[in-house]
Parts: sequence; structure tokens; C-alpha cells
Amino acid sequence: MAQDSTQSATGTAPAASARALLPTIVPALLVGVVTSLVLLGVSAAAEELQRALWRDLPDALGVGRYSVAWMFAVLVATGVAVGLVVWKVPGHAGPDPATTGLEAPVLPLAVLPGLLLVTALVLAGGPSLGPENPIIAVNVSLAVWFGARAFPATAGRGWVALAEAGTIGALFGTPVAAALVISEALAGQRVKGQLWDSLFAPLAAAGAGALTTTLVSRPSFDLHLPPFGQPGWGDLLASLVVASAGALLGMCAVYVFPYTHGVFARLRHPMLMLPAGGVVLGALAALGGHLTLFKGLDEIAELAADPDGWTAGEFAVMTVVKLAAMLVAASCGFRGGRIFPSVFAGTALGLCAHALVPEVHPAVGVSAGVLGLLLAVTRQGWVSLFVAAVLVASPGMLALLCLASLPAWLLVTGRPHMQLRPDGTAVR
Repeated sequence: MAQDSTQSATGTAPAASARALLPTIVPALLVGVVTSLVLLGVSAAAEELQRALWRDLPDALGVGRYSVAWMFAVLVATGVAVGLVVWKVPGHAGPDPATTGLEAPVLPLAVLPGLLLVTALVLAGGPSLGPENPIIAVNVSLAVWFGARAFPATAGRGWVALAEAGTIGALFGTPVAAALVISEALAGQRVKGQLWDSLFAPLAAAGAGALTTTLVSRPSFDLHLPPFGQPGWGDLLASLVVASAGALLGMCAVYVFPYTHGVFARLRHPMLMLPAGGVVLGALAALGGHLTLFKGLDEIAELAADPDGWTAGEFAVMTVVKLAAMLVAASCGFRGGRIFPSVFAGTALGLCAHALVPEVHPAVGVSAGVLGLLLAVTRQGWVSLFVAAVLVASPGMLALLCLASLPAWLLVTGRPHMQLRPDGTAVR
């Protein structure tokens, strides 16, 4: 009685017992390992195909690996290949990618082979999309299907949370990102018990996914930019301006998204939409250069290795071209996510600020640019802060980013998201 009155007075729900949480550990760990292996398998297959398309084949033919003609040829061929899968393979490679986000629908198992195939083709062929959305969709569907049979007493929604957490942990190489995403999702829900009770099993899945990825591939997001010490007033001003500029630029892409999607939707057939998208992406690659191809993680490392290696104009072109390529790829039907291309665009924007005003430290410019772009594209504050912070290994950057997120958030909150409803209108 006294315990109940204390809980009522403090407004807290009773915590779950250890006996209730312990049985969730083994399923969570299994889901985490499997989600990571699915991601690693698709990534490995895509890397082999990318090596063949962009190194072995052009070398054998005696053409430049990233010549304009070859970039056009590969991007159009990727559009044709993905279009064939979307047209002919059962399930049509899942729903329209413009309508999906990190919270994936549960798909029939027959859809998954085609979705995995087009994901590998997109990662290898050069369109500016990442693996996050389709891989989460595949892992969620697998977890719900197998979980319902192996552990029928567990609710389906629980398997969805475990698969999402495991995949996000595997994608970023740390369970922290998954914990932040889930915490943000739970903020608008009535949570039964303590928050950490709800995070317990997903955090186990995220930890298993992250550890599996780390042991196999050793991922790192640290760009090894010039060291950043204690922040000053100039750094605070720079972070506020660059993050706000990134948010505004990202919102431009958000507002254009329904229109680019509508243009390709008029073509109706995937064998028209996707090759046409490949043609446009080829033109953008010719304008922005080969660094604007692919999901962008390897390319941001190349940019960061020489922050003064390009002019402000060149960085600006890469920023705009990457955003445009992401819009086209997501609009014409290529399957993929929008987080990693946005990280490239934010990195290029931050280095553009450094090139324009050398007093802007590269680490400040990059972190703030990524923060602003991701806030606009994902509308997830914690994930945006996390990704921006891990790119620069400096504790002093966190205070700057937290403050810089405030004006950037004011620019994006309450406005359309970079995700469409099935009728083509923007989600708010």
C-alpha cells in the first residue's frame, strides 16, 4: 500500500521485475546478430559488384573508371536492372521508397529477395541512397515471421522494435544510436513501466548488432579532421550559422521532393521511371564528379582527408548535386535511405563554409552542416546530434551542437517531412 501511494505521488509507473526482463535477452541477442549479418551480407555483395562495375570492367574495356560516359552507362544500366526487378520479381521490391522511413512496415517474405537484390544493385551502381530503409524493412519482416513461430507468446510489435534496434546498432556500429531513436519514438507514447524497461531488450539487440558489425568490419565514423580544442565564441557563431544554413538547404530539398516524385510518377512504369532516373543521375554525376556517387560514407572520408583540397565553389556544387541526386534516386524508385547521402551533403556544406571563411574550423563546419541537414531530412533530433558528434572525436563539440540544434530545429519543426504518403503528399 505504501509503495503504491509513493508511486502515485511521484507519478512513476512500477518498474518491471528482473524475472520479466531476463527472458527477453536471448531473443534480443539473436535478433541483433542476425540483423547485423543481413546488413554485412548485402554490403559485402554490393562491394564485390561495385568493384567489378567501377574497376574491373572499365579497366578491361580500356575506359576511364569515372569518365562521364562510364558513369552514364553504369547509372542507366543500374536503372534498367532495378526496373526489371521491380517490374518482374514477386513483391515488386517492396513499397515506393519515397513513402518509407526508418519505421518499416512488415512485408511478406516473398517480397524480401527482390528488395535485397535491388538494395545491393543500388549500393553498387552509384545512386545516392544508403542501405538503412530497405535493410530495416527486411530485418523487421524476418524477425516478425521467425519470432512468431519460435516465441509465439511474444507480441509482434516487440519483434519490430528488436529488429529496428539491431539494424540501427549494426549500421552505426554502436547501440547508442538505436537507444536514441527508440527513446525519441517512445516520447509520444504511453510507456508501461520505466523507460529503461522498454529499452532493455532493444538495447540488447542493438548491442549485439553493433558488436557483430564491429568484430567483422570495424566501422568508424571519425573523419580524422584537424584536432579541435576548446570552443570559442567564434566557433559558437559558426556552428549556429552553418547548422541553420544546412537546415534551410535541407528544407529546400524537402519541399521539392513531392514535385520530383510526381514528375517520375507520370511515367508510371518502372522500366521508364528507373532508367530515366539513371539518365538524370548520370547528368548530375557529370556535373558533381564521382565523389557525389554512392551512399557517401567512403567519399566523406576522402573529402575530410584534405579539407583544403577543393574550392568553396566546388564544395557548393557537390553539396547541391548530392542533394539533387538523393531526391532523384528516391523519387524514381531506387530503393534506399536518405541518411547517409545527407551526411555527405552536410560534410560538403561544412567544408564549403571553411573554404569561404578559413576561421571556421573544419570540424565545426562539418558537424554543424551534418546536424542541420539531418534535422531537416530525418526530423529526428537525437540521431542528428549523434551522427554529427561522432564524425568529430571532440567532447567540446557537443555543447556547440546542442546550441546549434536550437535555431535549426525552429526552422524545420512543424513543416513537411522528407517522406510521402501513398497519394504523393508530404507527411507532416
